[in-house]
Amino acid sequence: MAAVVQKTKVVLTTSGKFLNDALSFIVFTLLDVLDFVLCYVYKIIDFFIEADWKPCYCSSAKEAITSSGKILLSEQGESKIVRLTSSKLQLEEISDTLYTRPSLVYEVSKSTVKRLKVEGTSSGSGSSMIQSCEKIKKRRTGRSTFTINSTIVEMLQGRIGGQQSLPIPRWSDCDCKTCTSWTSSGKETLYVKADGAKDNVQEDVLFIHGFISTSAFWTETLYPNFSKSAKSKYRLFAVDLLGFGRSPKPTDSLYTLREHLDMIERSVLEPYKVKGFHIVAHSLGCILALALAVKHRGSVKSLTLLAPPYFPLPKGEQATQYMMRRVAPRRVWPFIAFGASIACWYEHISRTICLLICKNHRLWEFLTKLVTRNRIRTYLMEGFFLHTHNAAWHTLHNIICGTAGKIEGYLDEVKNRLKCDITIFHGKDDELIPVECSYNVKSRIPRAHLKVVEKKDHITIVVGRQKAFAMELEEIWRNASD
Repeated sequence: MAAVVQKTKVVLTTSGKFLNDALSFIVFTLLDVLDFVLCYVYKIIDFFIEADWKPCYCSSAKEAITSSGKILLSEQGESKIVRLTSSKLQLEEISDTLYTRPSLVYEVSKSTVKRLKVEGTSSGSGSSMIQSCEKIKKRRTGRSTFTINSTIVEMLQGRIGGQQSLPIPRWSDCDCKTCTSWTSSGKETLYVKADGAKDNVQEDVLFIHGFISTSAFWTETLYPNFSKSAKSKYRLFAVDLLGFGRSPKPTDSLYTLREHLDMIERSVLEPYKVKGFHIVAHSLGCILALALAVKHRGSVKSLTLLAPPYFPLPKGEQATQYMMRRVAPRRVWPFIAFGASIACWYEHISRTICLLICKNHRLWEFLTKLVTRNRIRTYLMEGFFLHTHNAAWHTLHNIICGTAGKIEGYLDEVKNRLKCDITIFHGKDDELIPVECSYNVKSRIPRAHLKVVEKKDHITIVVGRQKAFAMELEEIWRNASD
């Protein structure tokens, strides 16, 4: 009987997987076509509304040349300066997944273009002559070459000579007071919600939220549940990351790791004169927390990571592309993986979602409050609404995917050079970042304490158990200070 049950389970599992694969192929093929069409739709709308073609990542990569700290774009025999200072490091932070996301439509169009090029070269030698001239030119100048997408070039052009693009939102972004409040002050610093000790501060704590979230993930759950003794001792800082919540959402930012870290330092560590501090981070925030801890290794007293997205890189795999496939597997089920795939693979579909949701966030917030009358759900929804497509798209690719090749180095640094305590929490039912990720971190840092919480997922690891988690954090901080 047991054998029959086991065999039935295997058959059902196999059938379910086959159905999921087949349905996913059909759905994502249609989405590939839709995103391709939306690309041209948005180009036309952008042109008529803003009198300008807005860059997107559908265009192929261009060849760039570096020399004497300058970046030049070679385009049809002409070169234009993109950056006036050396920015090799900055370019390395830009993930290739921004402009390299293979799809059925892409592969078909690519093969067609290749065929046309072959036919064209067979009818004449003009193109080969141009290529030969370019090779001779490169040998003479001794310049090194690398690949860069033309959209990145367009975004960087606004910064030439230290000039910043005007912080005018696109027509599809919200321009309400909440979303543009940072422009009126003229001061580009993150929104920081401080609480706890004001006099006789003994220690500081920095909270970093995850993707498409805000500081309210911490302030509405943990802040009210810390004990009086903790609030008299610890100074608490929760930030809205660059591009999210009430923080700046610059239109010319590429939202790289460097930019995110610089803003945290400029908004918290420097103005509040933070010397030694604890870090608590969730999901995407764990990547920023590791990078920040490595950069300030002598100042970090404890590191608490919730659902860290770490997948060991198999031999021969490209780090950025492998991470994108793991986080966004292009499957219709589970639903959270479907949502991640839409956000990661489809630039124009995700822009459409932001247009419908984020631009109209005041309406959705009102309806959410009216229907749910539940403050917990309301603040989570507000965090989901308050961002721009530009911020979400670049942060997702440049932080989660773009740092995939650096995570192991960060973990080794934390293991070998940091003396602070490391604690990891993960919900066992997390379908977005599987619990195996935390076991992977534990294997890299054996001294780390890992707690897998039963019947909790990516959000309920905090929401719904905030009182218990607040007590656990206080214990972690006390032990780190002993």
